[in-house]
Amino acid sequence: MSIDEDRLRAKVQWRLGLPAIAFMLLSALDRVNISFAALHMNSELGLTPGQYGFGAGIVFVGFLAGQYPSVLLLQRIGMRRWIGSCALCWGVCSAGTAFVRTPLQFDVLRVIVGFAESGLAPGIVLYLSQFTTRRERASTFAVPMLAIPLAIVIGSPLSGWLLHIAVHSAFGAWRWMLMIEALPALLLGMIAWFYFPDRPEDARWLTQGERRWLTENALLASRTRPRNDWSVLRTPQVWGAALLWFGLLAGAYGIMFWLPQIVQQLTKSGALEIGFVNALPWAGVMAGIYYNARHSDKTGERHWHVALPAFLAGVSLLVAWSAGAGALGLLGLLAVGLGLGAASGAFWAVPAALLSPARLAVAVVAINIFGSSGGLVMPHLIGVLREDNGNFVAPTMMMSVILVLSGVLALLLKRGDRPAHPGDMESR
Repeated sequence: MSIDEDRLRAKVQWRLGLPAIAFMLLSALDRVNISFAALHMNSELGLTPGQYGFGAGIVFVGFLAGQYPSVLLLQRIGMRRWIGSCALCWGVCSAGTAFVRTPLQFDVLRVIVGFAESGLAPGIVLYLSQFTTRRERASTFAVPMLAIPLAIVIGSPLSGWLLHIAVHSAFGAWRWMLMIEALPALLLGMIAWFYFPDRPEDARWLTQGERRWLTENALLASRTRPRNDWSVLRTPQVWGAALLWFGLLAGAYGIMFWLPQIVQQLTKSGALEIGFVNALPWAGVMAGIYYNARHSDKTGERHWHVALPAFLAGVSLLVAWSAGAGALGLLGLLAVGLGLGAASGAFWAVPAALLSPARLAVAVVAINIFGSSGGLVMPHLIGVLREDNGNFVAPTMMMSVILVLSGVLALLLKRGDRPAHPGDMESR
């Protein structure tokens, strides 16, 4: 059967990839806006740097607890009901954060938000795997990942602006910001119930030939319900990839939750100015994700496409901190984002190249759970180090070392780049 693969790819990215970006964007917005809320919230709630770091990172307790149940629920009830329910839940809890009065209330709502968002990234990867071929692994998996930096590029100036215009509100500027930014998740959560096809066979915007071709050729073919193969958790390649993802996310979330306060300490700027500076590295992340994923697919090489950008991010972080508030510091921040994005954009093609569809579903969630624990550990650890030292020197050094070591690990995984199981040969 002959079909126009380029036309099919464009239809899938437009109809499914972009809407997936919208949901990932809104979930990421819940993380970036809390870093701006901290500019006012910490003093109002009496949070120390360590307490804020704990509260910011505790969202990943929900992430870790909810990912397997969430993906299993996706497989049982289908995409449209799953993603709609998740968005409504985290939207309600994000809006509720605007009404907290104590650190405990803040922590509890953060855990629930994390649980509601927990399966989003691996769930979307698995869902899109029904609509893409093996040749397009990196590009397809990178599409939803663009949402996180896009959320910060858009959300940073927006959050700074909302704080700026509501600064004299009796209710509290940070409270207004959190409540307003939760509303789109509630709206899209209702729309999702009527929009997403659960399988290629349900996509009315595909021709009959395209639906049949995807059923036979997609990375995660949907001819039968996938049987999860839990033995994949015994393979060293999976845990090596999980440790690499941990290092990349630890660097990303350390910057995400703390950069506004770092910029405030270095420049003494207001919320609006901090918003624009905070967006700069994430513009680099977007470019890195998009172009490096495309280049990785074009060349078929995966590991150097992760390692070199990780090295760039680690070194550039030291340059940005050493240079301070000038042009060189801003250029360093842009390079940090470019490296982080490029490494992340090519990452998911590494485990996908080694595993069969039955083993990929379990491996994706395991890798993402372990990697997400970087978001739990790093923000709190940065807060503790800053509380002990009064500045961000030690946290910056720590993040730089972690990113460089992640690059080394990517190259070590290249040396062991063999199928983890005889049945995995079909996925290469």
